[in-house]
Amino acid sequence: MFKKEVYVRRRADLKKLMTKGVGLFLGNVESPMNYMDNTFHFRQDSSFLYFFGIDHPGLGAIIDFESGEEFLFGNDVEIEDIIWMGVQPKLVDKAEKIGVANSAPFNKLFDKVKEVVAQGRKVHYLPPYRGESKIILSEVFGLHPSRVNEYRSLELVKAVIKLREVKDAFEIAEIEKACAIGYEMHVTGMKMALAGESEQKIAGTIEAIPLKYGGHYSFPVILTQNGQTLHNHDHSGILKEGKLMLTDCGAESLMHYASDFTRTTPINGTFTQKQKEIYQIVLDANNAATAASKPGITYQSVHLLAAKVIASGLKDLGLMKGDVDAAVKAGAHAMFFPHGLGHQMGLDVHDMEDLGQIYVGYDDVTRPIDQFGTAYLRLGKELKEGYVITNEPGIYFIPALIDKWQAEKINNDFINFDKVNEYRDFGGIRLEDDLLITNNGCKLIGDRIPITIAEIENTVGK
Repeated sequence: MFKKEVYVRRRADLKKLMTKGVGLFLGNVESPMNYMDNTFHFRQDSSFLYFFGIDHPGLGAIIDFESGEEFLFGNDVEIEDIIWMGVQPKLVDKAEKIGVANSAPFNKLFDKVKEVVAQGRKVHYLPPYRGESKIILSEVFGLHPSRVNEYRSLELVKAVIKLREVKDAFEIAEIEKACAIGYEMHVTGMKMALAGESEQKIAGTIEAIPLKYGGHYSFPVILTQNGQTLHNHDHSGILKEGKLMLTDCGAESLMHYASDFTRTTPINGTFTQKQKEIYQIVLDANNAATAASKPGITYQSVHLLAAKVIASGLKDLGLMKGDVDAAVKAGAHAMFFPHGLGHQMGLDVHDMEDLGQIYVGYDDVTRPIDQFGTAYLRLGKELKEGYVITNEPGIYFIPALIDKWQAEKINNDFINFDKVNEYRDFGGIRLEDDLLITNNGCKLIGDRIPITIAEIENTVGK
């Protein structure tokens, strides 16, 4: 946990944005793997962590935005629990540690909410994403669980996003820790990228690295020689000379702040000429996006800049043709780059997207572009100092997509399909860094994982 003052300040900042009604915050509960006493690794709700900091299951909290009062709800353990878990902190001690004056058993949360409703005041809550939270809210408000999200508070959603999206020094320090672990994960994977090695062994090895630091992986490892599948969690392959291994993985720090990196590595450590040419285009797009990212510029414009770098590079290789600006405006680049440039990152690897990605990534000024590929851009709005974002351009050769566009003559004026079909078995390349937006630009978070062609080739097998 951070110091008490951090959580007191965060809740005080929320009260400045929310002045009417009360805020109801539900922590997560244990989730069974296959029977009640065999649970998944516990993960606290991120917004609950942000405002209340307690990484234990079975908690709820209320902030009265009018009186300023704060309440923590939960149950103290009984002797049966102590036998299995050991002595646990009392609820009142947990509350004191985060500067909350009032604490009560969990069932009193229901009474408090009913009291507020009876007064005709609004209860604000964030959209639940777990079934257990939906059930609790359905019991509190007398709603069918399928309708609970209809009544989530958009006002609270926007207030929480406004606070969480700008990272303070304490959060940045945690993200740096996660990035250092992510560095170790990726370099370990690169060193193992030798012909005959199994994808599963490498994935399992790097997935375990965060555990030794008391953290966890920030999402299940993507590691594959079939990098043309954007999120490929199949690790059944055996590495083969001449192929590329795409690895997309990251870590959570002990306090659940995330990292998220992607690197693409030639098996046995030597790129072919064709691989070098495509790789360099992706690296150029990555570097151009980093150079362009700064406060006051939209990430949508940075995405389109990266798309133009990719289209220009592919035109130089004869894979695309025509005017580059016109090709990007038409969305022709998206056959090779069919996803967005990046997303926000923090307590979640896709930060706050449980609150509604459209509110996290866009605003009233910047709206999504309804076009294949660019429509998948998760962060488009204007960047601000303190944002932590990912920068992850890529080039992929997806046979099914090539066939569809060729058959339907989609962007025929900009794509040289005869040349493209020479790359059908190429796979894919993605290069991802984590960026902190500063007052006049941005900086890479942590040491940069080997990324140049020479750096990659000098790491494999070492």
